[in-house]
Amino acid sequence: MPELPEVETVRQTLRQLVLGKQIEQVTVLWENIVKLPVEKEAFTDMLLGQTIREIDRKGKFLIIHFDEISMVSHLRMEGKYGVYPAGEPVKKHTHIIFRFNDGTELRYNDVRKFGTMHLFPKGQERVEKPLIKLGPDPFDEAFTNVYLYERLQRTSRSVKTALLDQHIVAGLGNIYVDETLFRAGIHPERQANNLTLDEAASIRQAAIETLDEAVAQGGTTIRSYLNSQGQMGMFQQRLFVYGKENEPCRNCGSVIEKTRVGNRGTHFCRSCQS
Repeated sequence: MPELPEVETVRQTLRQLVLGKQIEQVTVLWENIVKLPVEKEAFTDMLLGQTIREIDRKGKFLIIHFDEISMVSHLRMEGKYGVYPAGEPVKKHTHIIFRFNDGTELRYNDVRKFGTMHLFPKGQERVEKPLIKLGPDPFDEAFTNVYLYERLQRTSRSVKTALLDQHIVAGLGNIYVDETLFRAGIHPERQANNLTLDEAASIRQAAIETLDEAVAQGGTTIRSYLNSQGQMGMFQQRLFVYGKENEPCRNCGSVIEKTRVGNRGTHFCRSCQS
């Protein structure tokens, strides 16, 4: 599943490709992608004539701002956006096509069909579901040391499971939680409400540094992730623990272990994390 750095990379590349373009036609080939409004015709009618003014992100969600409305888009497991000439053959698993008046198209492709799109009057997108349920983005000012510490104090779950909870912090997924906890020196099975303020601060700092580096590298390509220009992310070359089971730790030489925490595959170094 694309996590925050991958979605941020998509956001940045889409900004280069579609800002200022006006929609003249919308084709919905798989209606279940559209969650709001529920009628396909209403979805297309709301978008016709709208120009893309900005593209934002919160956690793993893209927010595409038009003149009068905003579209909240979640890529889920396999969702991808790409820009093509209008006459180019449509690939299998393409479900939504936004045709612009310059002869290009923004196409949404999703093998598993799990992605979602919601339309809102501009300004309402952050006070309605799904965004209103999210915790702060790791790059938000609200994601402070004290905030994270206080939220972790409220749960007896493992710190790994707590950090995956999008109500606590938006955008962290399995890869980046493993990497964050390694950098912070915290074992993923530690009980969240047993962590100190200093340990919470270390986790927050490690999360921001890890995500910053991943964004700079275009994200992590583990299976099929590509950005909107068809390019692979390269952060996988800098991973410390994720996917490194039975390999030597880059810090201490101990063997990287893999276990399951909260039913998620979890990688860690027993010597470096406590």
